[in-house]
Amino acid sequence: MWKRIDHQLKIKAGDGPQAGQFKELGPGRETAVPHPLSLSEFQTVPVFEDISQHVKEVGDQLVKKVNAIFQLDITKDGKTVHQWTIDLKNGSGDTYLGPARLPADTIFTIPEPVFMELILGKMNPQKAFLAGKFKVSEVLHVGTRQRRSSLLSKSHLRGE
Repeated sequence: MWKRIDHQLKIKAGDGPQAGQFKELGPGRETAVPHPLSLSEFQTVPVFEDISQHVKEVGDQLVKKVNAIFQLDITKDGKTVHQWTIDLKNGSGDTYLGPARLPADTIFTIPEPVFMELILGKMNPQKAFLAGKFKVSEVLHVGTRQRRSSLLSKSHLRGE
């Protein structure tokens, strides 16, 4: 019923491609890997520059009041595109691009448009959180919870 066929190739000396049978190919095409976005493409960068300036001016006072490290993971299309850390726990405070150097007390995962609406006062932070517009992961410390939720308010940015 079934017949076994030997599929081993029998190659003899001299078989195979001969010189001149192949043409030279140019360099391969570049892969379609998206280029990383530069920071200038994000609306949040000027906001964090303002926060950084404010922390430099009154960081000592903020460290005494807040005593926490915040990491903000800014997302676009569900993927983290950049991270900012606001350290109001150590020294005279610091704001820098990148993940927290020490364990963060609170991590906000927030889409850039939602972050901008919160900063501009167009969206209520509590309602946005309850609606699932952004996520908060934190280690709760008694007495600091209210201060953390007010970090994203406009008054901190303006120094009011």
